[in-house]
Amino acid sequence: MTKVFIINGGQQFGHSGGRFNETISAATAEFFRNRPGFEVKTTNINHDYDLKEEVAKYTWADVVIYHTPIWWFQLPHGFKQYIDKVFTEGHGTGIYRSDGRSAANPAINYGTGGMLHGKKYMVTTSWNAPKEAFTLPGEFFKQTSVDEGILFGFHRMNAFIGLQPLPGMHFHDIEKNADVKRDLGQYREHLEHVFTKTELTKNGIQNVR
Repeated sequence: MTKVFIINGGQQFGHSGGRFNETISAATAEFFRNRPGFEVKTTNINHDYDLKEEVAKYTWADVVIYHTPIWWFQLPHGFKQYIDKVFTEGHGTGIYRSDGRSAANPAINYGTGGMLHGKKYMVTTSWNAPKEAFTLPGEFFKQTSVDEGILFGFHRMNAFIGLQPLPGMHFHDIEKNADVKRDLGQYREHLEHVFTKTELTKNGIQNVR
């Protein structure tokens, strides 16, 4: 069985009801629950959660799937708080041991103290910004992709705890020109592509080439 932990980081705050990420998170859970060989656990950051139980979900999972909007070019504060609290709780108890360095040579091996090696993660993001804001010359993000720009720190965070990336997906122009039916169709195709071309090993999910 492949164990999948789905985190809905779509926060209910201000004018945002978190509906899009709730829909995507539900579609993810449905995708895996309707297929043999997968086991699913979920967390919604808007609901109460127990820190030890969340650490246990990370250590249980073969794959962690994050769903998050991007607010002011960062994670929502509720999702960031979840990560801060859960990762702190997981220090030495399943998520990371240390920053990886030794007193003998403190200049090297930073970021190698994670405890989740052999596991994978995937992230989806949702944006008000259109995709052209990232790709066209002269537009706002200066032709810097989501993963190389805004999500750079998020990806390094997951590397720090030992997780390796699976291809993610980014949803654009959600506020002004949303097409949820289209996005869900494309997302299900993405899940099919990523998870039907994988195989289990003793170390977790490995991409089939």
